[in-house]
Amino acid sequence: MSSDDTALMAEQMAYYRARASEYDNVYEHRADLRELLAVADRLPLTGDVLELACGTGQWTALLARRAASVTAVDASAETLAIARTRAAAPHVRFVQADLFEWQPPRRYDTVFFGFWLSHVPPARFPGFWRSVAASLAPGGRAVFVDDGPTEAANEELLTGESGHAALRRLQDGSAYRIVKVFHEAQSLTDQLAALGWSARVAPAAGHFLVGVASPIGASGPA
Repeated sequence: MSSDDTALMAEQMAYYRARASEYDNVYEHRADLRELLAVADRLPLTGDVLELACGTGQWTALLARRAASVTAVDASAETLAIARTRAAAPHVRFVQADLFEWQPPRRYDTVFFGFWLSHVPPARFPGFWRSVAASLAPGGRAVFVDDGPTEAANEELLTGESGHAALRRLQDGSAYRIVKVFHEAQSLTDQLAALGWSARVAPAAGHFLVGVASPIGASGPA
């Protein structure tokens, strides 16, 4: 990964730590996000679930109602503190770790990530999916939700830098650069196929994408 991407990822982490107390505001103001949360009831979120980039636990609480166990990982202590209050249950475990460095101690039936894939720099995309595959038990699946391409209209995109950056502002006026890659359903499906995944990616709740993917050759349908 380039030095530019390294700096961008560090700034992105600082942004989400600073935004922790404001993170959930968007769910109060956008009905389409609340509709997307309801989509979880139709997703194959079963067995032992590993959640990557759990944030403040919006999805963790939903996973906990469906899964035998949930291991929720995030780099931010600030967001994890909120998530622990939202999804406090004996079968939910929280881990503070850098997702690109952390090695899971076991394999899982489902790996879930909500609004994380668009924050993965293109240079790290193949390695990220290799780590997801290594985290899955035989027959396991990756399940994800994220912004669709129309959400780009709601971002302050930066040009002339990495080509995949946006500027986010907090209520106090401070500004941070983040990684933001807007995937289209078909192109993402094709990218995953090239990496050895069988995937179904489709629009959901108007402006979002929902995907279910399995490593090709693994037992069980995608």
